[in-house]
Amino acid sequence: MISIRFRLFTILLATTGAVWLFAVVWTYSNTQAEVERVLDARLTEAARMVSSLITDHHIDVAAAVDAANARQPSSEFERVEGDYNRQLSCQIWSLQGTLVSRSESAPATSLADHREGFAETEINGERWRVFAVINPTLGVRVLVGDSLEIRERLVGDVIKGLLIPALAILPLLALLIWLSVGRGLAPLNRIAASLSSRSATELHPLPEAPAPREIRPMIAALNSLFRRVEDVRARESDFTAYAAHELKTPLAGLRTQAQIAIRSDDPDTRRQALGQILSSVDRTSRMVRQLIDMARVDARDDAVARDPVDVYRLLEELSAELSPVAAQRDVRINVRRDAESGAISIPTDRTLLRLALRNLLENALQHAPQGTEAVCTVSTSADGLTIEIDDVGPGMSETEQTRAVERFYRGPLSASSGSGLGLSIVQMAVERLGGRLDFRNRNEGGLSVAVTLKRNTA
Repeated sequence: MISIRFRLFTILLATTGAVWLFAVVWTYSNTQAEVERVLDARLTEAARMVSSLITDHHIDVAAAVDAANARQPSSEFERVEGDYNRQLSCQIWSLQGTLVSRSESAPATSLADHREGFAETEINGERWRVFAVINPTLGVRVLVGDSLEIRERLVGDVIKGLLIPALAILPLLALLIWLSVGRGLAPLNRIAASLSSRSATELHPLPEAPAPREIRPMIAALNSLFRRVEDVRARESDFTAYAAHELKTPLAGLRTQAQIAIRSDDPDTRRQALGQILSSVDRTSRMVRQLIDMARVDARDDAVARDPVDVYRLLEELSAELSPVAAQRDVRINVRRDAESGAISIPTDRTLLRLALRNLLENALQHAPQGTEAVCTVSTSADGLTIEIDDVGPGMSETEQTRAVERFYRGPLSASSGSGLGLSIVQMAVERLGGRLDFRNRNEGGLSVAVTLKRNTA
């Protein structure tokens, strides 16, 4: 995987290179135009100066050109011109087309056919830039020319003189970018070093104050993760302590009853002890199952499924599954549907809903007196669905209703076989489903527990 440093270095270097390339093109274009302008101005000035120095048709044009060259102002191109021995070529033609005079470097044929101004021509394979000016007093036309080959070499040397230093600093610029990116990422390296030096139990938050603004969201996210992990660790620690405490009592009871069965010679005593052992095993098995269920719900951090679930059919399945327990306690499970209810299906997580309803039914069976029934009613509304499970047990006070969902809480009237986990599991599952759990004492006696689910829960 490409490192952030290398990625930033590549992006910055590519961006800098693009800017540099644009600057090169711009510099080349503008420098070429400026050099051409200066050289054209030199041609113009030289032609006019030669024209002004002519006094008659028999003047030595070479002397006039030498005088014009001597009168040229100094410029940034003077040194380069000297290197190429750039002397202007000059011709003087009569207006009738007769060559009057020419400089030593000028060709014998006319440099240009146009009357006045600039022109580019080719003579004997050599290209020329020519400026023509007419001297009406003497009736002559002065042509001053410059070899384009020499001019292009001059322009190229000027541009190379400007660009080579810029090209030479590119490696230095790349090195500076690499070092700067590394220094800019130093806060990340410090955070990484701080995290790598921590032990598994060190979950205190990272300080946000000295960190750059761009890194603070990441630090805030890490601190939020640390808090969540700390909460999970605390819950797991509490859960383990509670589970060990709650399992210790039934296991001690099992040991006691087993010792009684072993030592007793009375068949009735032994039978009673074995019966107590079976009951204790059943209670312990239910507690272990509920502990596993609670751990499963507590540990789930995946997205809650939203598949259609037929709640009425699910209640009937649970009723059939718990029928042996109901028969043992002589309590009947009655699943009803509200006569005005529409479809009983709702998009939700079947596993979590089944877990919640099973524990509610088990809780109702534990508290309902013998010969009574636990009634399950399903009703729907425009925005959701409500499942009510009623029993005719002792009910709960307001204080008990508030504490009923606490882990391992047992009310004063709870059955001895209760683990204090059932309603905690229900509350956790319903919260994961985005629903609501409500308790209500019935007027005719007993407790009504309602689970309300919304159809569109975010």
